[in-house]
Amino acid sequence: MPLVIPDDVLQEAGLGERDALIEFAGRLFDAGKLSLWGTARLAGLSRVAFEEELLTRRIPLVRPDESDLADDLVALDRMGIST
Repeated sequence: MPLVIPDDVLQEAGLGERDALIEFAGRLFDAGKLSLWGTARLAGLSRVAFEEELLTRRIPLVRPDESDLADDLVALDRMGIST
């Protein structure tokens, strides 16, 4: 099912069709609804180009969680680095 956004709404938002699609894809990625690859494909961009668009919009590419921190602490301990 196609998503239709009226031209006047795009104009009010100051977006062209391409920019609106990138913005929409970026927000889906930010919300964790789609993967980086999926949102890049939705936006019609390569992964690298989409990553650049995310950075322009200040959307983080990676969101470390508590398990990432725990893994890092274990790795530092194995290397003999005090935390």
